[in-house]
Amino acid sequence: MTHRRHLLTLLLAALALHGPAAGAQPPAAQVRAVATFSILGDFVRQVGGDRVDVTVLAGPGEDAHVFSPSPSHARTVAGAAVMFSNGLGFEGWMPRLMKSSGFRGQHVVVSKGVQALKAEHRHDHGHAHHHHGHHDPHAWQDVRNAIVYVGNIADGLCQADAQGCDIYRDNARRYTARLQELDGQIREAWSAIGTDRRKVITSHDAFAYYGQAYGVRFLAPQGVSTEAEASARGVARLIRQIKSENIRALFVENISDARLIGQIGQETGIRPAGVLYSDSLTAVGGPAASYVDMMRHNTATLTGAIAGP
Repeated sequence: MTHRRHLLTLLLAALALHGPAAGAQPPAAQVRAVATFSILGDFVRQVGGDRVDVTVLAGPGEDAHVFSPSPSHARTVAGAAVMFSNGLGFEGWMPRLMKSSGFRGQHVVVSKGVQALKAEHRHDHGHAHHHHGHHDPHAWQDVRNAIVYVGNIADGLCQADAQGCDIYRDNARRYTARLQELDGQIREAWSAIGTDRRKVITSHDAFAYYGQAYGVRFLAPQGVSTEAEASARGVARLIRQIKSENIRALFVENISDARLIGQIGQETGIRPAGVLYSDSLTAVGGPAASYVDMMRHNTATLTGAIAGP
């Protein structure tokens, strides 16, 4: 018995000397971060790595335009050290949530420094863009803007957790290199398709940045926010345009009501060519479980539909 007690004493002394075993670090040691929607959550995880515990408010498959935060979301925000939002009017519900949660942490707007596109100068959709003010918030659809987001996220995490700054900068550098490679791959995929053929119909106006970056013309019956209804006049004009310009690529988005695109398909005799992911990722195992997967899937789906069999 004395021998066993002696062994136990030695074991406890050894543990005290070396501290907790690797991997036994309590979760509380992680930086608690909140991201407003799934695409942004992926960016924060890429930069934060294991050091950051990320909670996403509008999860995979959820539409952040019309998201309605619950009291439990307010509690999550209250307990966070840092909060990441897209900005550009994307999260219209944010000011209310920040106020009701009593959030005292650091708020990082990741689109800071991005050259925002104006919502007004594009295809007229009646009153569809009121929700976002004057800017189109879908800046991440241009990979070069995603790189700006990553820099802002690294800065935000460094401010919230100075000790982990080298790790965040390193992760951001590595992820930026992947994004630069992705940008090149998208450009290459489009290079085989003549610019006059690059015309696409999508459910809502979420792809203007992609269109500007990669030379594709996107038309949509609904404006930059899924909150606004498409006007009958706008839809009729779009149908005439599809017929006159012989547009063959028609797509449904994962967060939009498919019926509108179905109706346009019936009127024009074009079958929808698949699903695009604009504002939300899929769950793990889906075709758009990460930002890189989403951009690759969208590009392959778009170029495949336009180029034809």
